[in-house]
Amino acid sequence: MVYKGMNIMKYFFFDIDGTLAVGNTGIIPKNTKRAVKLLQKNGHFVAIATGRLYINAINYCKDLGINNLVSDGGSGVTINGKLIGVEPLDYNLCINLLEELDEKGIAWSINYNDECVRYCNREQFMKEIEDGYTKTKLKKDLDFHKIKTIRKIYISCTKEMEKDIKSLKYLSSTRFHERCLFIENDDKSIGIKKVMDYFNAPYKDVVVFGDESNDLKMFLDEWTSIAMGNATKELKEKADFITKNCDDNGIEYALRHFGWI
Repeated sequence: MVYKGMNIMKYFFFDIDGTLAVGNTGIIPKNTKRAVKLLQKNGHFVAIATGRLYINAINYCKDLGINNLVSDGGSGVTINGKLIGVEPLDYNLCINLLEELDEKGIAWSINYNDECVRYCNREQFMKEIEDGYTKTKLKKDLDFHKIKTIRKIYISCTKEMEKDIKSLKYLSSTRFHERCLFIENDDKSIGIKKVMDYFNAPYKDVVVFGDESNDLKMFLDEWTSIAMGNATKELKEKADFITKNCDDNGIEYALRHFGWI
């Protein structure tokens, strides 16, 4: 569906993992797909809001028949199927971090292009990290000083190790796995507001769905925030409504509860 100047009732933004899709499987339940289609049929604006890279997240949009996307943790915006742009991480801060990691002998990998691949220059990272988040490739001649755009950094470290990495305090980080720390833009609300400003629409008409710690910054008082039943305790505490689990018809349950479908 292409949105122009039509009278849209609500603007919905759905996280992927643990919200639309069950856990990290990437599998979206049939009832969730049905609910999303009904939502669009009823004239609502529907988008995905995810920390995933654009090149990866756009496939979920295609699967659901959605043309709108907030990707890369809020730094990427796609409207009506057109990529408006993606802001990378701060280059100098990334270089400082990677230099410190090398000094400390801590393994890392990076994403720096339009591929669903992270690259490392030592086998150490591949041996220590098996989170299944994305494909990892070894590139022994990889020199991060020669790369001008860095979108994500993955660090092989525990929470204890993390405390000693001084450069981390200048960059946003998220931990989905015990051993792997993600350095990524993590404020989806920035991208959501860009979408709303594009349509000159009031923020109060936004409805967001999420389940994890990286969704905290998009759970704002300015709009309606809905936490999945499988969401973290911290996110549930910020939510306006808590629905059922992702794999227990949680999306459809909430949409019907509020009369949106």
